[in-house]
Amino acid sequence: MNVTRATFDEVMVPNYNPANMVPVRGEGSRVWDQEGNEYIDFAGGIAVNVLGHCHPALVGALTEQGNKLWHLSNVFTNEPALRLAKKLTDATFAERVYFANSGAESNEAALKLARRYALEKFGEDKNEIIAFNQGFHGRTFFTVTVGGQAAYSDGFGPKPGAVLHCDYNDLEAFEKLISEKTCAVMMEPLQGEGGIISPDADFVKGVRELCDKHNALLIFDEVQSGVGRTGQLYAYMGLNVTPDILTTAKSLGGGFPIGAMLTTAEIAAHLKAGTHGSTYGGNPLACAVAEAALDVVNTPEVLNGVVERENLFRELLGEINDKYNVFSEVRGKGLLLGAALNQDYAGRARDFLVAATNEKLMCLVAGANVVRFAPSLIITEEEIRDGMARFERAVANVVNA
Repeated sequence: MNVTRATFDEVMVPNYNPANMVPVRGEGSRVWDQEGNEYIDFAGGIAVNVLGHCHPALVGALTEQGNKLWHLSNVFTNEPALRLAKKLTDATFAERVYFANSGAESNEAALKLARRYALEKFGEDKNEIIAFNQGFHGRTFFTVTVGGQAAYSDGFGPKPGAVLHCDYNDLEAFEKLISEKTCAVMMEPLQGEGGIISPDADFVKGVRELCDKHNALLIFDEVQSGVGRTGQLYAYMGLNVTPDILTTAKSLGGGFPIGAMLTTAEIAAHLKAGTHGSTYGGNPLACAVAEAALDVVNTPEVLNGVVERENLFRELLGEINDKYNVFSEVRGKGLLLGAALNQDYAGRARDFLVAATNEKLMCLVAGANVVRFAPSLIITEEEIRDGMARFERAVANVVNA
């Protein structure tokens, strides 16, 4: 069957507006479309393709497990899930793992666990959840309500209650909001969709202390910031603050759908048998691929290499900005970076994305004012320089249009 971009408009729900070209093959940080055009990938499937496209370790794990066992349901456990859970608990603060299929599902589980924990330990009045404006936690109705972007949650009827928001990095406002009614605080340790906003060290520390004071659980949404993205395995490790619950997805499977919620044994005990579940969560195929991805990423070579690549990205973006003066700053950490547009180009991030695609470079936006980069953690220096040359041409096209 011959399909094209036009087929999308014929058969797909119009909630997406994909590019005109259709990618068909990828290798490393390069992608080819139906016409054979080659693109450099600075988008990484929105911080998912942590080892690029078709990494041999992931292809090998997928092929091997694909010939063994795909799915069982959670009536049974399986070896890849147990190995992956053990590696995650060995590498983090956590003692228990729950597997899901996505970041939203992992966050849904975290929020349900926090509510159940508070109910059983402190009573039904302790049910408020605090999150942060411009935060993003997924597209289920619960997670999109907790996320602090009304554009994503409005227009679907009454929202889940007892969800409060305040500004990120505003400790004073947060202190006024938190109370004995607060059961959990959910935050990204590096805001992604909201514009690539790094947390102030005092803010993160203060949030942790106030959670402890009010017996509220601190949930870190590391769906985008986790699995090596910031140069640590998880971003909390570079902030010297440990959450009570951590969620992870995106890069965890290197491109294969999987998510996980990590927590302590004491907190996990409140999700007793039957209180939550997932048909596909923790299936052998996903866990085998994720185990391979984790084995490659969680090495000094890859994690240290993230910092080197970040420096090169910042250097080359700086050179582009010296010529064209379009960015006010480059935000973020590791290989989750955002080039924030200055006042002259405010609201035009999508123009830069479209221009980049035309120059055969795949990148992202984070809101209307930030061009976002979330490439493979092992993208080569040659691919970075090639991609930045294409991005410079895109910037020139926008500036000179």
